[in-house]
Amino acid sequence: MKIIILLGPPGAGKGTQAARLTAARGMVQLSTGDMLRAAVKSGSALGVQAKAVMDAGALMPDEVVSGLIAEQLDVGADHPGFILDGYPRTLGQAQALDAMLVAKRLNLDHVIELAVDEDLLVDRVTGRFTCATCGEGYHDRHKQPKVAGTCDVCGGHEFKRRPDDNAETVRARMAEYRAKTAPILPYYDERQLVTRVDGMASMDDVAAAIDAVLDGGHHDGRVKA
Repeated sequence: MKIIILLGPPGAGKGTQAARLTAARGMVQLSTGDMLRAAVKSGSALGVQAKAVMDAGALMPDEVVSGLIAEQLDVGADHPGFILDGYPRTLGQAQALDAMLVAKRLNLDHVIELAVDEDLLVDRVTGRFTCATCGEGYHDRHKQPKVAGTCDVCGGHEFKRRPDDNAETVRARMAEYRAKTAPILPYYDERQLVTRVDGMASMDDVAAAIDAVLDGGHHDGRVKA
């Protein structure tokens, strides 16, 4: 079993790469964003709290997110592994994860950071939209439907954008990422677990760089995409 962490600000491509690893390797993506959005949709007390924090572009309290993850790690030794997407984001969460893994006799294998350019990231995030029916992703400039107004996958005609996909929120999250997430990197650097990948490269190049890490291809802590 492999357990890896994908780090990077919202919009860096963590979800895309995690989905690819799920399809190619059978690993399970644990996306705190998806878990929290499901809570918001349910209208639960946690969902109401989560919506307020997400709308502000802030990060969720450690104890809430860590609890979501802990529930998912109870599996057998023959499990292909997990991709932690969006967790840990703070030193407190990183320490909580260590305690979880020790208790469950599991190991953290790799920490992969998708490095991004803020201005290019704003363009990437503010231009994205999805099919309201099947969830297929598109972009205003980089990936339009082959037939205007019609989803390539399901033929649907309704599309939607996430309300937090705007420049102000993206920049707020970048500032929050730098302030709270970046400090955890030295924590993992000391254990020689971190590899930094160019998150602004093409999806295929980023995927190849991540595969090189998982297959033992990195030696100096960096893999160029």
